[in-house]
Amino acid sequence: MRTGLYPGTFDPITLGHLDIIRRACTLVDRLVIGVAINRDKGPLFTLDERVAMVEAEAARWSSETGTEIVTHPFENLLIDCAADVGAQMIVRGLRAVADFEYEYQMVGMNRQLNDRIETVFLMAEAQHQAIASKLVKEIARLGGDVAAFVTPEVERALGTKFG
Repeated sequence: MRTGLYPGTFDPITLGHLDIIRRACTLVDRLVIGVAINRDKGPLFTLDERVAMVEAEAARWSSETGTEIVTHPFENLLIDCAADVGAQMIVRGLRAVADFEYEYQMVGMNRQLNDRIETVFLMAEAQHQAIASKLVKEIARLGGDVAAFVTPEVERALGTKFG
């Protein structure tokens, strides 16, 4: 069974994240969505809220593709999390050149730590390249319309947080 790990903070999960999840499902039999516990980022949503959102939003792709999708909160090194869940690959989404520069460094470090786990990059679809959770939260906080960036359920959750 080919297992992939798609890590992120998912604060909140966006249409860009869902696009990467959908496409990653074509590469693996089992996709573990690693929900990072990153206390330094000060997430808007609690870990439980983020996990619940990811599970609800990713369920569609599991049923449509036949790929098993599970969520896995983690706070350790990404490469250790990948080994913990039995992943042979880490899936990363790229939006811009700046993303690549950062991810390139991460791959080099991860390969030094464990050269049995590959990293696969998926370019964001053009319509999702500008979407960033940080910007979505800012737009929602200031009363803007985020419908083009998140699902209706996530839009409602943002409205509740900022309402």
